[in-house]
Parts: sequence; C-alpha cells; structure tokens
Amino acid sequence: MNKYEAEFSNLVRSFRKKHMGKGPSKITTTFCKNWAICEMEGNLSPVEKFIASANDGKQMLRAARTEMVKEMYRNNPPVEMEEFLQCKLIDLFVDIDIDRDFGMSIFVFEDDIQDRFS
Repeated sequence: MNKYEAEFSNLVRSFRKKHMGKGPSKITTTFCKNWAICEMEGNLSPVEKFIASANDGKQMLRAARTEMVKEMYRNNPPVEMEEFLQCKLIDLFVDIDIDRDFGMSIFVFEDDIQDRFS
C-alpha cells in the first residue's frame, strides 16, 4: 500500500466512523485502474456480534451492512475522498463476511486513479 492508498484508507475509516459510529480496525486499500479496493477487518460492534449469534442475525446484519452502507454513501457523498483523488465517485460495491468480520468495498471513480497515484 503506497502513501496515497494509506491516506485513502484513513479517509474511509474517518467517513465510516462519522456516519456509522465505528470504523473498521484495519483497512488495506489497493488502487486498480479506476477502482479503490478496500479490504476491511474489525467492522462489527459488540452488539452486532451478539446479533450475529441469533438464528437470522447473520443474514440480517449482512443485508444491513451492505445496503445501508451504500445508502449512507448516496445520502452523504464522500466529498473528502473525491477532493483527495480529484475525481468523482460513480459507484460503490460492498460486501461483508459476518463470520470472519471481513468486508470489502470497491469504490469506482470516473478516472484511472492507479495511473495517477502509483
């Protein structure tokens, strides 16, 4: 992870902490063409871990952690990320493995950020 990818990781953590109350404990970002691929560990709060132990808890949490995160970015555009990269976010893909507490977010930007920041 180069210094730009590390700074982007910090922006993602800060954004999630601001809008969700907790950010991941570890984020590793890789720029690939116009994607910023973020691997995230330590996403779940203690309450979410408790909910995951219930029968339908894992599926409910996964749905919440994917759809609600995408909605959060739609309702609160990540201006700091766009300013840092000097390009617009055009799409976001999110998934999480509740058992491993490991998530991935793929931010799709309008420009080739790998070429610009490598």
